[in-house]
Amino acid sequence: MSGQAAEQQVERSTQDGPDIVVRTAGEADVETAAALFRGYLDFYEVDVQDADAPRAFLAERIAKDESLVLLADVPGAGTVGFAQVYRAFSSLTLTTAWILNDLYVAPSGRRTGAGRALLREVLRRARAAGVAGVQLETAYDNTVAQGLYEAEGFVREEFHVYFHDLSGKTSAEG
Repeated sequence: MSGQAAEQQVERSTQDGPDIVVRTAGEADVETAAALFRGYLDFYEVDVQDADAPRAFLAERIAKDESLVLLADVPGAGTVGFAQVYRAFSSLTLTTAWILNDLYVAPSGRRTGAGRALLREVLRRARAAGVAGVQLETAYDNTVAQGLYEAEGFVREEFHVYFHDLSGKTSAEG
C-alpha cells in the first residue's frame, strides 16, 4: 500500500445511491475506523476482552502502512463503512495480490450503496496498482455480502480454506 495510508484519495460514487465519498483513513480517523471495526467484530461475534484492542490494532496498521483502510461517508449519515486490505503475494501467478480482509457497513448505512462503493474503490485501486486479483472470505450464512461480491464479479473458488489456531482463541471467519 506504500504511501497510500498518508494520502486522502477520494472517490465519489453516485451510481449506487447518494453522493458517497470513499477515502483513505489516516491517523486522524482511527477513532472513527475503530468504532466501525468494533461493529464488524460484533457482527462476527468476536469476543474482544480489551475494549481498546480494535483501536490499537487499526492504529498500528495505519501508522506502519501495513494495510489500506478505507472509509465510506454518506451524506446525512456520516462515516458508515470501512474496508481493510492487506498486500499479499500469489505464488501461482508470481504477482502481488490483495486480501480484502474486512468490509463492514454499520446498520445506519446499509442499503445506501456504501458497501458497493467501498468494494469498487478497493478494486479500482487494485487495478491501478497492477494487482493480479483481490481475494476475500465471508461467512457461509452472510448471503447479503455474497450477493454483493458476486454482483461485482467475484467468483467463489473451489479451494477449501483451512485455519490452524495457534493463539488458543476461537477465530471467527471474516
